[in-house]
Amino acid sequence: MGTRVVLVRTALVLARDGGFLQRLLPLFRLGLGGRLGTGRQWMSWVHIEDQIGLIDFLLHQPDASGPYNACAPAPVRNADFARSLAHCLHRPLLLPVPAVVMKATLGELAGLLLGGQHGQPARLQDEGFRFRFGDLDAALADLLDQAAKPNG
Repeated sequence: MGTRVVLVRTALVLARDGGFLQRLLPLFRLGLGGRLGTGRQWMSWVHIEDQIGLIDFLLHQPDASGPYNACAPAPVRNADFARSLAHCLHRPLLLPVPAVVMKATLGELAGLLLGGQHGQPARLQDEGFRFRFGDLDAALADLLDQAAKPNG
């Protein structure tokens, strides 16, 4: 009898206390945030609550095996992500971050962010998982509202 193997391919995780969003917030709060490189690259993302929920879902699906994309069903272009984040923070969107600056400061991570990914969670959805935060604006509003509260 073989061991069941489930591979969870995780997109950029948006969380209140860590993850990709926390790296961007200081600059965006100062009004210095912007698109990365050209901004045309796709960004697959997932709200932390959906990430936890989908792992729990897969653990309880005895027939689940193989790769699953842990990403929200609505990936966005980086420029749209930056615009949504700036809008949620009521800040301007001014400066793009040139690719050369990203490569110098982020190293290998810059390649991932500039290359982009257009993931879709088709297998998860086909097997019955429902995202709580499938829309970027709703996810950001939830996380930024929580961040404004003293105890989350």
